[in-house]
Amino acid sequence: MIIDKEEFQKKKKKLDDCKAYLKKEFIGIDKIIDDIMEYIQIWYLMPEILTRPVVINLWGMTGVGKTDLVRKMVRYLDFQNRFVEIELSNTDETSWSKSVSDILQSNGLSDEKPSIALFDEIQRFNTIDPDGMPVPQTKFMDFWELLSDGRLSKREREDLEHYLFSYLFRKKENDRRKLNGETELDENPYLNLWDAKELKKYLSMDDDVMSIIDMKEEDMIKLIRKKQKEKKIYEPVDYSKMLIIISGNLDEAFQMSKETSEADVDANIYHAFTKKITVVDIKNALARKFRPEQVARFGNIHLIYFSLKTEDFHTLIQREINNLKHKTKTKFGVSLKISKSINELIYRNGVFPVQGVRPVFSSVVDILDTNLSKFLFEAIIHDDKSIEIDYHQEKKLITGKIGTKTIEIPYLGRIDKIRQANQQDAVANISVHECGHAVSYMLYTGFAPLQLKSKVASSYAAGFTFPHQIHDTKESLLNRIKIYLAGGIAEEIIFGDQYASIGRSHDREQATSLAIDFIRKYGFEKDYQATYNLEDYAHRMQQHITDERVEKLMQELVQKTREDLVLHLDLLKNMSKILSEKGSMSPKEIYDIAVKHQLQVSIKEEGYLHINNYHNILNS
Repeated sequence: MIIDKEEFQKKKKKLDDCKAYLKKEFIGIDKIIDDIMEYIQIWYLMPEILTRPVVINLWGMTGVGKTDLVRKMVRYLDFQNRFVEIELSNTDETSWSKSVSDILQSNGLSDEKPSIALFDEIQRFNTIDPDGMPVPQTKFMDFWELLSDGRLSKREREDLEHYLFSYLFRKKENDRRKLNGETELDENPYLNLWDAKELKKYLSMDDDVMSIIDMKEEDMIKLIRKKQKEKKIYEPVDYSKMLIIISGNLDEAFQMSKETSEADVDANIYHAFTKKITVVDIKNALARKFRPEQVARFGNIHLIYFSLKTEDFHTLIQREINNLKHKTKTKFGVSLKISKSINELIYRNGVFPVQGVRPVFSSVVDILDTNLSKFLFEAIIHDDKSIEIDYHQEKKLITGKIGTKTIEIPYLGRIDKIRQANQQDAVANISVHECGHAVSYMLYTGFAPLQLKSKVASSYAAGFTFPHQIHDTKESLLNRIKIYLAGGIAEEIIFGDQYASIGRSHDREQATSLAIDFIRKYGFEKDYQATYNLEDYAHRMQQHITDERVEKLMQELVQKTREDLVLHLDLLKNMSKILSEKGSMSPKEIYDIAVKHQLQVSIKEEGYLHINNYHNILNS
């Protein structure tokens, strides 16, 4: 094989330029872009040496830019006419096609030239159900062939025979009608547009559809006979030069993906959790949706999108604002000066970390684009060349200063509105509850929680205490139970038993589950060493035997948690007052008040795993 060096260099530059372009278009996924560009090099620069398709898998939560990245890459590399986007499903509702081969051929991809196929939302094509049972499938079974070696069977011999017979039959019928003296006949009734398309596909013809329709009947029959003799039309199509990109959301790996409505958890916390997801986690998640031999066919190139960091969202918001400034200057000759308070307003109301970038775009339109038109109208009427836009948090006003005039537009962010609606008494109740969790968390782990909130975007006032990842041991399970119980107990201590709220219900469920597992599953109680929670009927133990001990353990831990909180009552009270007033506390603020009350704690970053020092113990 002789390589054209000049052509090679040209394509290499195109690839490098594509990488730079994608990094400008997308925020927070530079590593993904670097990896994709590295993996497609051989396919793009030297497809001749490929003997099987290049398969790249993209995994991540919704809104992180998986599909958009592929589309923009395809456009930049000028592969639009060699690209197909396919959503597979094991129901019969998604498309007329029954096979991948049909879809590829109907998109003109039936030759051996380089091409790109994107199989999106692959999680919907599961072949086993949540119970591990096979899902009945009638469609797209050749997908697995394609992944295996890139060769897909063509039409069966009978299909072409059937086509030829029906073609000849229609010709004969037309001739008979002519002999009978019928005059209103089509000139070419035996080959319509649909037939021509099908024939083009069957015979892998390069001719366009219209020229096939115009072919003389004798030529058509000769062509079909000739192609049949060549036998190549029956051979599998070789897609070894294809770039196959598989994309999907795997909730089994990205467990936080279900928390789509959560606007109050720090984006950095989600980022740290998604950073810990590995290829092994992805393969385990795939194994819950596909059979083992199918999981193997996905290959080993699995690129994992992390959820965006706080700074990524800030960069995205600033980029959208800069685009708006540029558009306004170019189209209307008006300069915009936008204060940082607008950025903060958009962030507070537009960032749902698990939903990615889409809600941010929506909030920019809602907050800026919609109100800008009112300011622009004024500026154009009075021939002013600049507008200063600001947001006053206390007055809830978006202001536009145009020359000497200031226009005020009342505006309360949609999410701010929900947070503001939380009543003072409800927030005080929640603050004590969450500070109960937080104080016990610090007592039993030695760390300040990652986040502490009592005013969140919920129509029913609620809060949360966000923990680190904790390695489960006998001691840490008991501590976790106490941390769960501490919220309700703190309410009893501060407000009295009769005014303790029912906000403890979920906490108690979690605490009880852990206590049951502590005894029945993990064998941490010396009197119960069998596993008491086996589901298999043949090996099932009598669970009620352990019930009394579970209840006793819960009572002991409730008593211990109460004693510990009473010992730190001043810290609990003062911290609750601050949280009630502010609505949230950062790890640094929690640390400061803990130290002030003689409780020594440390601050650990998002993604920190709290685990015992096993290595030193083993080697001491």
